[in-house]
Amino acid sequence: MPNTPPATPPSTSPPSSSGASDTSAGAAPRNEYTVDELARVSDTTVRNVRAYQDRGLLAPPEKRGRVGVYNDAHVSRLKLINHLLSRGYTLANIQDLIKAVDEGHDLRSILGLETAIGGRWSREHPKKYSLVELLQMFGDKASPSALAKAVDLGLLEREGLSFVSGSPTALAAGATLAKEGIPLADLLDAVGVARPHFSAIAHALVDLVVRQLDRYDPDALPPPADVPALVDAIWRVRPLAMVLVESEMNRALEEASGDYLGDRVAAIMEKKLARSASQPKRPKK
Repeated sequence: MPNTPPATPPSTSPPSSSGASDTSAGAAPRNEYTVDELARVSDTTVRNVRAYQDRGLLAPPEKRGRVGVYNDAHVSRLKLINHLLSRGYTLANIQDLIKAVDEGHDLRSILGLETAIGGRWSREHPKKYSLVELLQMFGDKASPSALAKAVDLGLLEREGLSFVSGSPTALAAGATLAKEGIPLADLLDAVGVARPHFSAIAHALVDLVVRQLDRYDPDALPPPADVPALVDAIWRVRPLAMVLVESEMNRALEEASGDYLGDRVAAIMEKKLARSASQPKRPKK
């Protein structure tokens, strides 16, 4: 399972102009990204990131020397922009909307609400692998067809002659399973079969998290005074949702493996009994 987000809300302050990261008392650690990593985890391009910054849709990064450092507030803002664009809004519409939001609410609280709802649930960073590295991990199982299927599933992303994994931990687990003799094609098929079920679980859990908003008008943001407590509540619920997923997954795995073991033992016993019944009985001496 991926590492869960912190149980306390992260700092909602915009990146400081001094270049120092927020390490104030009580502030939770944040995911940090270079501009390339930010574009990758937000499903956009570096060019778009620059353009959104120029239009004032995205806050500038924190400067550390010559490097710009982004965080989960930037990820959630980019996801919001992508979502609105997919629904037919123009950048000008989105700019007006965000301006109205920022003027009507405290910017820090809005960034905090965006991050609590839309921030990443995993603290993993994408990692780039060369074809040679993948062959070392998976051996001859890393066939062109297997790599193509992994790309189709989004487990890998092509980047020139290399591949990028959004979850290096999952990739390493897959490599270990492949080395244990599980056919890579079967493993990828299992991911494809399981994904819709995980999507349904995720929607149910996200609904639990954001249900805190149900008492407000769906066409309006919560009152500014309510936002800090709302952000805090959502951050407390998020890791509990992950605990629930892990617990239920463990229960389901134990149940499935127990059923399999029971069926396998029963089949062996039936075969043994049938063999015994077919053998002629020896006369008693």
